[in-house]
Amino acid sequence: MTRTNVAARRTGTVIAFSLMLLGALTMVLPFLWMVTTSLKESRLVFTFPPEWIPDPIDWANYLEVWDVAPLAVGLLNSVIVTVLVVTVGTFSSTMAAFAFAKLDFPHKDRIFVALLATIMIPMVVLIIPQFLVFVQLGWIDTLLPLIVPGLLGNVTMIFFLRQYMLGLASELLEAAKLDGAGYLRIYWSIFLPLCKPAIAANVIIVFMATWNDYIGPLIFTNSPENSTVQLVIASMSSYYKDQTDYPMIMTASVIAVLPVILLFTLMQRYFVDSFAFSGIKG
Repeated sequence: MTRTNVAARRTGTVIAFSLMLLGALTMVLPFLWMVTTSLKESRLVFTFPPEWIPDPIDWANYLEVWDVAPLAVGLLNSVIVTVLVVTVGTFSSTMAAFAFAKLDFPHKDRIFVALLATIMIPMVVLIIPQFLVFVQLGWIDTLLPLIVPGLLGNVTMIFFLRQYMLGLASELLEAAKLDGAGYLRIYWSIFLPLCKPAIAANVIIVFMATWNDYIGPLIFTNSPENSTVQLVIASMSSYYKDQTDYPMIMTASVIAVLPVILLFTLMQRYFVDSFAFSGIKG
């Protein structure tokens, strides 16, 4: 490799690194601003240039926020909805993905294509029909509209896990059948453990979507005792800008984002593994 090629390669590396650093800063800086604002007094929020290290640091916001808004109730409701949707919905999605990937049944491909077609339907188109159905069921102003649909599985997760399972050796299925294992045992003991990286990656995505959902709770619930954490934070904003307690809102936002950060930290190593589409490692 000539010196010219080496220099060009180093220049390309520097440019790529600089672009990635710039992209990282655009995502990190808003988060840092949220954290620092949660530690400020209200009069210091809009000072220019902004103070990244507040002086003084006001930790009292993290004690007072629980009295300013029903944050504890919102967190509890969000935990109930998210845990049920993630756990039961993941189980349903993995079973469906296994069936579409490894089992043979009539019209399998047509059913799968029809299932994928539902992704193309905008959420706003479904809101009114869903609302009318939930009214007839008596579910409005309960957590059921936020929980029950998610228990039936997630189409995006089904698609991703099906593609992942298609990359797993079919010989594993045949060998297990020869040993007398049924499909449920094969799914639970062989394919589910092999799909852990892909499942973990999708769990993070579903968790974030469910935890951060705002439109669903806004439409299907209307009482404070059934509000999720996102509705509680939104209710803390005043109609007039100068009356809004931004440090308190940022404090509630920091508390609300902690479960997402914790989950991502625990499962981030699975993101790389989720792209390995082989069940047999050499």
